[in-house]
Amino acid sequence: MKARRFASTGSVAGLTGFAVLLLFLLSSFSFTATEAYDALDPNGNITIKWDVMSWTPDGYVAVVTMYNFQQYRHIAAPGWTLGWTWAKKEVIWSMMGAQTTEQGDCSKFKGNIPHCCKKDPTVVDLLPGTPYNQQIANCCKGGVINSWAQDPANAASSFQVSVGGAGTSNKTVKLPKNFTLKAPGPGYTCGPAKIVKPTRFVSGDKRRITQALMTWNITCTYSQFLAQKTPTCCVSLSSFYNDTIVNCPTCTCGCQNNTAGSGSCVDPDSPYLASVVSTPDKSGSNAPLVQCTSHMCPIRVHWHVKLNYKDYWRVKITITNFNYRMNYTLWNLVVQHPNFDNITKLFSFNYKSLSPYGDLNDTAMLWGVKFYNDLLNQAGPLGNVQSELLFQKDQNTFTFDKGWAFPRRVYFNGDNCVLPPPDAYPYLPNASSRPAISLLMTILISLTLLLNFAQ
Repeated sequence: MKARRFASTGSVAGLTGFAVLLLFLLSSFSFTATEAYDALDPNGNITIKWDVMSWTPDGYVAVVTMYNFQQYRHIAAPGWTLGWTWAKKEVIWSMMGAQTTEQGDCSKFKGNIPHCCKKDPTVVDLLPGTPYNQQIANCCKGGVINSWAQDPANAASSFQVSVGGAGTSNKTVKLPKNFTLKAPGPGYTCGPAKIVKPTRFVSGDKRRITQALMTWNITCTYSQFLAQKTPTCCVSLSSFYNDTIVNCPTCTCGCQNNTAGSGSCVDPDSPYLASVVSTPDKSGSNAPLVQCTSHMCPIRVHWHVKLNYKDYWRVKITITNFNYRMNYTLWNLVVQHPNFDNITKLFSFNYKSLSPYGDLNDTAMLWGVKFYNDLLNQAGPLGNVQSELLFQKDQNTFTFDKGWAFPRRVYFNGDNCVLPPPDAYPYLPNASSRPAISLLMTILISLTLLLNFAQ
């Protein structure tokens, strides 16, 4: 669309094809760089709420809670890492439900030694199985936070922190700054802390309401462009009415034998496969070790238009994991297609309608059934999950022509998957039938003319 707009102006009329292509590429990159806004989840974010619960002689005790208000993007293992910079010379005396990764230099303290003396502490969640006297509610899940639509009961994570060297009233407390959130890698950008109305708490019997002494919020938004340099998944297409299988575009997530690092892959037929897969990642970056394919993506989503009935049509979805280093727990898939407003039956997946555009119901979130297929295993014979969807036709809009039966957008675990170009979609075999019809008409017309001439 952008290239078309450039070409329509008179100032570009004299440019060469190469210049127009260059302008298109530059415009595409400028668009990608602003992808922090998610069109399918426009209000999605992670909100960090910092509630001061009590004052101490040299500071305060606060409960910090991270709420994942993203519909389908969750924080997977090894979990979140939260950082900030103190405004003054604060220290952390103690923590419950989390810990800092470093203590820092606490040599000036005599007697009681703080938990952390760093100007810029980094905090991580505690692991499951932590002793109860070190826990608070919503803690100790290894930093894993589920998405809001998939599992709202586990879409938050909390810890308690006792801060010293800080103000002891609403007027003297200075808000921390420079918040950072890794989940577990980059991708999130956090805004400044803002003072809001104190949080209110309802007692268990719902007969009493208390409130925090002071509350401030931090909002963090996700950008796939910041999270990784290349895509992480792609989409392939096929249909019953065409023998062509449209694979993921070549080099979607990298190319083989690329020295930059994204071309490292494993041949599934290699006799050394087991030893290579079992070798730990020494870099600690949790980088994917993928099976060698033309697309080099860790995840491929295949959409197959399977059957056509009088009033219904059926689609088969297969998600394949090509990553030898990752089992995807609580995975989810988001698909946009206009016929989701008439979905009739779903087999072996959970379904939730997402309506990012109000009354327009064209987006669905799919995920596995617990204890059945909610775990997508690492690459190998068991590294796939699949389901079938049955749609009811709307005779006013339904067609197999011009790729209408294929999805408009596909997300896996919140990351946008690359679709093939529209001109590569499987097409209806109309073109092959037209010559036969034309030939038949030609013969009939010729016979009619001959008969008329003979008479």
